[in-house]
Amino acid sequence: MKLLFLDAYFYPENIAFTHIELDIMEGLQAAGHSITVVCPTPCRGIPEETIKRYHNRIHEVYRGIRVHRYQAPREGKNPLLRAFRYFWCNLRGSMIAKHYRDTDAVFAVSTPPTQGYFAGKLAKKLNVPLIYSLQDLFPDSLVTTGITTESSPLYRIGARLERKTYPLCSKIIVLSRTAERQLLERGVPEDCLTAVSNWIDTEAVKPVPREENRLFDEFNVDRDRFTVVYAGNFGASQGADVILKAAEMMKDNKEISFVIFGGGTEFDKAVKLAEELNLDNVAINPLLPPDRVPEVYSMGDVALITCKKGVGKTAMPSKLWSIMACDTPVIAAFDTDSELADVLRESGAGVCVEPEDPAALKEAIEEAYANRASASAAAAREYLMRHASKEACVRQYVDCFEQAAGSEKAR
Repeated sequence: MKLLFLDAYFYPENIAFTHIELDIMEGLQAAGHSITVVCPTPCRGIPEETIKRYHNRIHEVYRGIRVHRYQAPREGKNPLLRAFRYFWCNLRGSMIAKHYRDTDAVFAVSTPPTQGYFAGKLAKKLNVPLIYSLQDLFPDSLVTTGITTESSPLYRIGARLERKTYPLCSKIIVLSRTAERQLLERGVPEDCLTAVSNWIDTEAVKPVPREENRLFDEFNVDRDRFTVVYAGNFGASQGADVILKAAEMMKDNKEISFVIFGGGTEFDKAVKLAEELNLDNVAINPLLPPDRVPEVYSMGDVALITCKKGVGKTAMPSKLWSIMACDTPVIAAFDTDSELADVLRESGAGVCVEPEDPAALKEAIEEAYANRASASAAAAREYLMRHASKEACVRQYVDCFEQAAGSEKAR
């Protein structure tokens, strides 16, 4: 098959989906399929010299993938300007992509949320199927993160866009069974839906023995103390401030230390709060590069995952798989009726307590500390290999492409 990817971001840009997409492409190529990517010139999360290097690079081949770039406005922080850029890129990308008529299927991801609609119209014009990777349920995610309400004009516009996008898709790949059920309730046909979790490279993310873990020495953390690790953003949806509140309640326990690697819009507030509360049981640091994830999660006797109330019902954080790959027990301050909670129960990899409840989090940490001698997450990595390994999930993506294109030809 000849496949056309309509992307808002592509290498060398680094967003949450970057490694997922490159893995999908690798799997498709191994199955004998060829890929063309249409995308803007890169500008997000990369140095200025890299932006300049790509400024006039329109055509290139990257890892055997044909890439057709186009000039686009720089991405800024202003929400209105970013929205304008999204629409501009959607229009420009579609205008270029429609000339690739020798195509068997179109692929798009829901970043930005307008991408699916434009990709669907493009697929219809080319008379080929659209495979759509839905990373967030939009506009639901705007409500759960507190950006807007269901009565707002923005929500109504998003809901209308959603209703117009899904019928254009031959296959919609969602991250969880929960999201799959929600789309079924909205009338999306069952044979159009496939749940495939995002994954990690289990060869790259493995347990690091405590005595070999350099982070203890780099950050002056006592290997003998019970270590609670959190790595991730402090923002509208994470509810990570519950960690600092729980840590304050545990200040007198000198055997338990918290090590935080954070970022996000509210990270500076978190640093300031830790200082104001004089939390000498908390070491708070900026996020480390992705290649140090095994060391980060292997530091922990337990690792934390958090969310705001309601957010977890539609979210499946990929950090869960990273923690499980390191065989570190999980404590999640997360919606207890979420798929993440189900995974923890099924795998035995940890426990889930109500989000935004520091007392419940404190109790779970203290229980893990009390039972540390018998605690084991040995089954976690085994569960991960069956359900969220790169090999298993990429195969599901390849199957979706082949099924969608095969069904279209059959018609």
